[in-house]
Amino acid sequence: MTDTTFHLDGNPSITAAGTEMRSYYGRPIIKEPTWTWEIPTYFFTGGLAGASAVLSSAARVTGNRELARTALYVGAAADLVSPVLLISDLGRPERFHHMLRVVKVTSPMNLGSWVLLVSGASSTAAAALQLLDKWKPVRIAASIVAALAGPPLATYTGVLVADTAVPVWHDGRHELPWIFGASAAASAGAAASMFVRPENAGPARRVAVAGVLAEGALMEAMERRLGTIGEVYDEGEAGKFSRAAKGLAVAGTALLAKRGRKSRASAVVGGALVCAGELCLRWAVFKAGFQSARDPKYVVESQRRRVERDGTKATTKPGESSAPPGRGA
Repeated sequence: MTDTTFHLDGNPSITAAGTEMRSYYGRPIIKEPTWTWEIPTYFFTGGLAGASAVLSSAARVTGNRELARTALYVGAAADLVSPVLLISDLGRPERFHHMLRVVKVTSPMNLGSWVLLVSGASSTAAAALQLLDKWKPVRIAASIVAALAGPPLATYTGVLVADTAVPVWHDGRHELPWIFGASAAASAGAAASMFVRPENAGPARRVAVAGVLAEGALMEAMERRLGTIGEVYDEGEAGKFSRAAKGLAVAGTALLAKRGRKSRASAVVGGALVCAGELCLRWAVFKAGFQSARDPKYVVESQRRRVERDGTKATTKPGESSAPPGRGA
């Protein structure tokens, strides 16, 4: 066991005693993220857009035209909302434009902006051409581009939050992209099930159920691996959103699986419950990050693990920003 004490420069000293989780004057060691409500909402809409594009293309390949059209429209709508949320969080529209002046492969934020641009342009074009029933080759090409951009759009936000000094996000870096991907699949399947006749919504229902099950297993595995740091998912606002996410998703999945196959009303209610649960999941992850950044115990524990793993000194300084460069996601 080691003893971790922070000095004035913010670096820990490691000795062979117990573990003392303290910070200078009791102040937070790192700053909380500056993101506002638009960001966790964008996590949901971006994931919904990306997964819906993939679901639409898969349905078209298998000949399920109703599901293909519906998933395409749902994805396009989510793609239109997503940049509005980001620009609102950024405060000034030109900031979103500035992120597109370069391509920086080491920046999840920069690459995510490009993925959102490509996905939004292609899915919107495909949906408009589908609605107008024109230029079929162009529509098909746009749908393929949207489907290819879908998986990165659905998962990059998990990479983005993990690329910070926030303890519960950084230490959950192995699971978060997969959790976001599974959640995106669940929300896309659930949303499509709400608008497609039950006899044609089978694939969407199965995607929703599989996404909820995978997401639940991944969340459980991540919280167990995080140990002490994972406590934030059971406490405060993060705990409330986490419990709501599980309850809503389970209830919605049960309704879709048991009665959604025959009842349109059950499919609508079940799909809405699953989507609400997935939105709550994104809020749970969002709030957990704030709570772990606020408490020195989790910051010190995260750095201690990094020291043990890498054999290097933890370098976070008091007041260091916990979010990646720039404002927004």
